[in-house]
Amino acid sequence: MANLINEAEIRATWSPIIESATGINNTEKLAWMSEYCHNHKLYEEANLSAVQPMMLKGMGYATLPTIGNGASVSTADGSGDKAPTLLPLAMQVAAQTIGLDLVPVVPMAGPMGLLSYLDFVYDGGAARNLASASNVYYLKSDFEPTLVSTGNPSLGYSDISNVNSATYKFVGESRIDGLYIWTTSDALVAANLMADFRVASGNSSAKVELVKALEDHVPGFAGADAAGSPFDRGTGETTAENIMGLSLFSKSVAAETFQVAAAVTREQVQDLKQFGVDAVAQVEAVLTNELTQSINNYILDRMRALAADNSAKTGIDLDLDLTGVLTGGNTRGDEHRRILSGILAAANLIANRGRRGAGNFAVVGAKMATALQSVAGFVPNPMANTFNQVAGAIYPVGSVAGINVYTDPRLPFEHKSVLVGRKGDGNSPGLVFMPYLMAESVQTIAEGTMAPKIAVKSRFALVDAGFHPETMYYSFDVEGLAL
Repeated sequence: MANLINEAEIRATWSPIIESATGINNTEKLAWMSEYCHNHKLYEEANLSAVQPMMLKGMGYATLPTIGNGASVSTADGSGDKAPTLLPLAMQVAAQTIGLDLVPVVPMAGPMGLLSYLDFVYDGGAARNLASASNVYYLKSDFEPTLVSTGNPSLGYSDISNVNSATYKFVGESRIDGLYIWTTSDALVAANLMADFRVASGNSSAKVELVKALEDHVPGFAGADAAGSPFDRGTGETTAENIMGLSLFSKSVAAETFQVAAAVTREQVQDLKQFGVDAVAQVEAVLTNELTQSINNYILDRMRALAADNSAKTGIDLDLDLTGVLTGGNTRGDEHRRILSGILAAANLIANRGRRGAGNFAVVGAKMATALQSVAGFVPNPMANTFNQVAGAIYPVGSVAGINVYTDPRLPFEHKSVLVGRKGDGNSPGLVFMPYLMAESVQTIAEGTMAPKIAVKSRFALVDAGFHPETMYYSFDVEGLAL
């Protein structure tokens, strides 16, 4: 289901409605919520038009059309059951799910979607004449240079006569995944670079890929030699440039589901009316809260798993130990400020690893949030911040040095880990949230008790985008924190 109008018109139509209904005025969030509301509206219109008159919606199993008697078209109709969707409820779920502030959101127009992202590769000039001997080609492989150069038939490196010689040369290791970078200037070999390298190494199943410029840098590609020295004028005028290429990658994704239901008795509906309380509306509010918490937890759990992976790969330890006895002029404020320095270090490590920018958010537990709030006004060691020091602040706490700090209320009060991450734009590595239906609601009347029952379902995809999504997250522990 494609958008039928342009994005500017979508935003102009839906932004005032969303702002009025939810109070959201953040430009970025209004942009993706407007696109989602447009898709959702199209879905609702298709839903209503597809339901046959007098059909009881949401009852029984939905069936697909079938082909019978050798016919090439469907001869048996599927059921018309489609659950009614509530756009206002979906808007509330989207507005209240704070986890969506931590990841880029790309709405899906259907239950299946494609997430595209791009990278630049050292392709050696695939668009140029391969007969030109001036082209230089690079690739990454898991071939170990020591094994390739000496040969070891038992490991599958038997035919290596043209590896690590004039045809192939070892350049170095990838800074991200540790694969080995090789280069060749042989135009005939480069015409089918990866397959020929596997043949040359004697290992047809080994991993081989092009070198990605946004992850690794090859010294000398833009210069005169491997040391990265520039060309002199005469050489620069007569030397053809090495060529970089643009590669577009797509990942197919399918919507997954969170679902929850609740029921009330007829007596509850009747009695609560005496106090001006709408029992059905209260149930919907509880179900909405359950969905938002489930989505929040799912996003944060995935982030923590990626952060642990990145922490293990870097081998850099940013853990803090605050258990030492305070000496001299040190105070609790000095210790608490070290947590801020740790967050900044993790943010800069993300910039160093991912090369897309520094981390811009952190998620902490309640005790850690308390320490950060207390140090916000610590005069001897000032740091620019907007921390909220009003009791009861939950999401978000505030910001420090451009990093937004959030608390996770489901964590134990003594939770010692700090998660730092970077929210990208949907085209960079990291998690991407792709909603299809933020809230789909079904209301039925139980046949036995004639009491209302409400079911709410959320369908979305949370996608690991890019080649190394873990580089956008990092975590560290703080031991011995005292308040």
